[in-house]
Amino acid sequence: MPQTIAYVRVSTDEQDFKNQKFEILDYCDREGLKVDKWLELEISSRRSAKERRIDELVTNLKANDRLVVSELSRLGRSTGEVINLIKLLTDRKVEFISIKQRLRINSQNNKDMTSKVMITIFSLLAELERDLISERTKIGMAKAKALGKKIGRPKGPGKSKLDGKEAEIKMFLAKGVTRANIAKILDVSWATLDNFIKQKMNKK
Repeated sequence: MPQTIAYVRVSTDEQDFKNQKFEILDYCDREGLKVDKWLELEISSRRSAKERRIDELVTNLKANDRLVVSELSRLGRSTGEVINLIKLLTDRKVEFISIKQRLRINSQNNKDMTSKVMITIFSLLAELERDLISERTKIGMAKAKALGKKIGRPKGPGKSKLDGKEAEIKMFLAKGVTRANIAKILDVSWATLDNFIKQKMNKK
């Protein structure tokens, strides 16, 4: 059965925590919605997606579920991260609601022109963000190479940021999440994830 999950995150201000919950409850009451589960935490946006339980949130949300936040900034530490997360949710047929921005995006409602437009915009912004990151990376590598610095990690087996996350990666793959989106959730590059799967997981 579809569920509605409310995500509430604060840094330190307890009053802001109460305000977010009030805004969500007030909105849901007006729209005839019921919050089935609250995901509440006090943590800085500078922490990783895993620490902010974003990866847990994505894992628990299924098609036809609904995610409600008081505002977009609760979800990520950068515009790019928020855009990519919303794109991932809409790809998985999860309805997304951000109260402050008056966003209600439902990819399964073919008659909702606003949702169609917003999904297209977020898709384009996500693609633009990836292109900009790629361009900055290439420029940085070119400068480093020009200065005589070695590019990339030494060849051969070594420690990876993904060590210990094999089960989590397998779960995402089994659920049909693309490698590009898994990389975003785990806060690594696509190449890092792809190499990890090839070198450490496919050999097991």
